[in-house]
Amino acid sequence: MSKIKVKTFYDSPTFTLTYLVYDENTSDAVIIDPVLNYDAASSTLSTESLIELQSFIQDNQLSPKMVLETHAHADHISSSSHLKKIYPGVKLGAGSGIVKVQEVFKSAFNLEFLKADGSQFDLLLEDGQVIQAGSVAIKTISTPGHTPACVSFLIEDMVFSGDALFMPDYGTGRCDFPEGSAADLYESIHNKLYALPEETRVFVGHDYQPGGRELKYETTIKESRQTNIQLKAETTKEEFVTFRTNRDAGLNAPKLLLPSIQININAGELPPAETNGMSYLKIPVNFKGK
Repeated sequence: MSKIKVKTFYDSPTFTLTYLVYDENTSDAVIIDPVLNYDAASSTLSTESLIELQSFIQDNQLSPKMVLETHAHADHISSSSHLKKIYPGVKLGAGSGIVKVQEVFKSAFNLEFLKADGSQFDLLLEDGQVIQAGSVAIKTISTPGHTPACVSFLIEDMVFSGDALFMPDYGTGRCDFPEGSAADLYESIHNKLYALPEETRVFVGHDYQPGGRELKYETTIKESRQTNIQLKAETTKEEFVTFRTNRDAGLNAPKLLLPSIQININAGELPPAETNGMSYLKIPVNFKGK
């Protein structure tokens, strides 16, 4: 019999939640959306968040079997490639839609080295697919809208919703990234996540702490259906699409969009080193003139 526990790690600079889900009886574990710290001003990567995660794993003698990404994040850099090196045999999984995201940004950044076929990931997960991280069973739920690659992960009575569904007082993920779709997000939440049992616990991918409230990262399907400020059970598709489209039109790009997306579509790996041994990230230059 499994005895599933969840440990939460919060990266305050990016408002990101990383989840470590583990079976107390077997010590098998899965890591969802791990963070690698990045200082944009100096373009320096560091491992504070990774060390915190590692320390908990070591202290509790856990055995990570899998690292899962809910999508290719545009607001933080993934530490998935580091975790694969630290824990040999760990498999890295993402939704099969990652290929669409790779195609878009390979072209946008002219990343000639990148294979836009998903081969950087060990597992390309399909809607409804059940996988095993040792004794931990995980069901994939395709939840596109924020990006075409977004998936949520159902483990026993818990769903890890990534950037699809946030805490009820914040709402839902934005849909203005390439290939994003407010209509798709409505279908993902209203027809898939809200179809889960009401008692299902929801663990969100970010918490932006509206109004300066304390950190919150867990809600329920029932609470979300009844009180989510952007998408309740009775909200129509037309109402949501209109709201989400108008809101997204006024949002700024995420601060770490340009560095993070180049690394995350490559499964957390930096671009190949150049002749001086350094890796470089690209910054496309756009001009808005009158």
